[in-house]
Amino acid sequence: MYKIFLETHNLNNLHTGFGQFNLHILKALEAINDPELQFTIHAGFKDSIKKEFGSFFKYKIYFGARRYKLARIKSRYDVWHSLNQNTKIEPYKDIPYVLTIHDVNFINEISNDPNHKRNLRFKEKLNKAHAITYISEFAKKSTHKHFKIPSHIPEHIVYNGNPTTGFLNLENFKPNVDTTTPYFFAIGDFRARKNFHVLVEMIAHLPNYNLIIAGNNSRSYGETVKKRIEDLNLQTRVTLVGRISEEEKQYYLKHASAFVFPSLNEGFGLPIIEAMKFGIPVMLANTSSLPEIGGKHAFYWEELTPKPMAEKLVQCLKEYDSNKEFYKQKYIERANMFTWENATKQYIEIYKQVIENAKRSK
Repeated sequence: MYKIFLETHNLNNLHTGFGQFNLHILKALEAINDPELQFTIHAGFKDSIKKEFGSFFKYKIYFGARRYKLARIKSRYDVWHSLNQNTKIEPYKDIPYVLTIHDVNFINEISNDPNHKRNLRFKEKLNKAHAITYISEFAKKSTHKHFKIPSHIPEHIVYNGNPTTGFLNLENFKPNVDTTTPYFFAIGDFRARKNFHVLVEMIAHLPNYNLIIAGNNSRSYGETVKKRIEDLNLQTRVTLVGRISEEEKQYYLKHASAFVFPSLNEGFGLPIIEAMKFGIPVMLANTSSLPEIGGKHAFYWEELTPKPMAEKLVQCLKEYDSNKEFYKQKYIERANMFTWENATKQYIEIYKQVIENAKRSK
């Protein structure tokens, strides 16, 4: 039996895309239960994770000092899989290494200086990798744009699955927000690239609709969005609901007039396929990975300024309503294309390829 180490400390924050990615990969590994592989996961809250998975996984406790070489994990594994490109947690020993790249947004958000410590650390990951996986073609393309990938390293596209795998019973559920007025819904961590402030500016041109935005808005960009709401006197029409439960998310998606997502840079964009699962209109920026994930039946803004956005959204809603059953079917079909089982089977195959390659190189 081969031993695989999964660097999954992002399980500590399940409200982020990284956290959801980690969790759903683990659930799929347990469901597949490959008899050739034994997995060790890295997490800060062993008891809560062990309650979820029991003895299927072995566990290593995450703590901050793991970032430093002397405190690195010294056990030998057949494969170490770094499930996101930002982690500072690395193996102590030189062992077969799989790196999953979600995005290289740090180039724009931290520094594009090749010698910045953040970029140097990423280059080290690339150079030690025995296989690289990307969550979209866009993620691969943008990585190649900014970094030189060693030619001998196998590269793979492994699309994410859909976090919404089934529908909850919401018959007796009531959200804290008044949803009697038609509304648009958006969700995501509040970072400038999410571009949520333009949704606030757009809604000023759509007096018959409200706007609900979910996600951690405690960052500085959250304050920017709040100020824009106040400046435009939209406090009664725009609601920032913060982090929400799965029940709240499904309720808002189920009843929204449209899901709106003007993000400027996404490696994948999990909320897109979650919204599509409900068959509601999906309106996206025509940028980064969004057309790749949204597909040809989603609607796209070519111009991300408030009034043209409002006009385009109204036009697209009319188009959707003119052929509602067609769009609903196409959206649901596309949402169902992305499964964690398929993604995880690809990762398992990559682990086995890396192990075989390591054997042949000895």
